[in-house]
Amino acid sequence: MGIVKISDSLHDEIRKSSSVMSRSINSQAEFWIKTGMLAEINPHLTFTEIMLQQLRKEKVALEDVILE
Repeated sequence: MGIVKISDSLHDEIRKSSSVMSRSINSQAEFWIKTGMLAEINPHLTFTEIMLQQLRKEKVALEDVILE
């Protein structure tokens, strides 16, 4: 594990977002980094399409969640 230096203002935004999304600050930063990387290598996909792709990759039973 390494240390990544970010600005104080970005850290504040990550902290606020992590609270809303019920994630730790580190988990929120990791989510944004991973999502950004996926968006860069898949510029033709929307955020929603990227998330669906990742959920399917992990074999999340989307049908069960949608039907509830």
